[in-house]
Amino acid sequence: MIGIAGAGAFGTALAVTLAADGRQVQLWARDAEARQQMRDSRLAPRLPGVTLPERITITENVSDLAKTGVVLLAMPMQAMRGFLAQQPELLGADLVACSKGIDLTTLQGPTEVMAAAEAQGAKAVLTGPSFAADIARGLPTALTLACDCPRAEALQHLLSTATLRLYRSDDVIGAQLGGALKNVIAIAAGLVVGAGFGESARAALITRGYAEMTRLAMALGARSETLAGLSGLGDLILTCSSGQSRNFSHGLALGQGKTAPEATVEGVATAQAATRLAREKNIDMPVTAMVARLVAGETTLGEAVRELMSRPLKQE
Repeated sequence: MIGIAGAGAFGTALAVTLAADGRQVQLWARDAEARQQMRDSRLAPRLPGVTLPERITITENVSDLAKTGVVLLAMPMQAMRGFLAQQPELLGADLVACSKGIDLTTLQGPTEVMAAAEAQGAKAVLTGPSFAADIARGLPTALTLACDCPRAEALQHLLSTATLRLYRSDDVIGAQLGGALKNVIAIAAGLVVGAGFGESARAALITRGYAEMTRLAMALGARSETLAGLSGLGDLILTCSSGQSRNFSHGLALGQGKTAPEATVEGVATAQAATRLAREKNIDMPVTAMVARLVAGETTLGEAVRELMSRPLKQE
């Protein structure tokens, strides 16, 4: 049995694919109204047209998840630290973070947040190029399961399904940072498209953004090949090229001068956290710094573009 904390789109999609492949799933939903709706209709509010298999049990008790032994944390990164502090019964289970971000208060990634909470089981992260709707519909998807522990292979087999293929990595730092930092670059890509700067500008932005991601990740102990894999470049390509991405859509709206849609946008907090990390490590990250200032309202898009384009010329 597998527990999933968080019945948003991604948590529910994982529950659907795992249950469809024969696993029993305990899905914890915080919102009482959504929870009852899912029980009564067996439909997912965040995933139109998706039916919940009978192997999914919708629960309001976090303690039910602790009994499963493996718990997927499918919640926003900025909520994880507080959630674990309030749910000590989960700390004995194997924990798999499905969040892509950096905690803004501690500048920690998901597994560091778990360790700080004194989690005793395996501490892993599930990341890579994926949209919840694709996973829930059973479309072929490949992700990275990063875990530097003896349970890695067992977790890989437990969480892989006929349509969800997991590749194992022991570079937890690289996998976490790839998933987190690509959200920042996706906001920037949305800004470029929304402002009408063209596809050439988007391609350049993605390329230079990837260079920034790699510089910071390696400075923090990651391997460059991890950033070139699913959890880095793969996720970056997907998130910077589709309107299904909330980070891209957020940047798109800002670039068009519109109010961004209400949704959890992990890249907003990550831009701030990554800028602080880059400053501590003396790493040059102009695109990330530009996004951090834009989303904080400290500069305009026009000023940011002029600043980036007027930087000293140098060798690539």
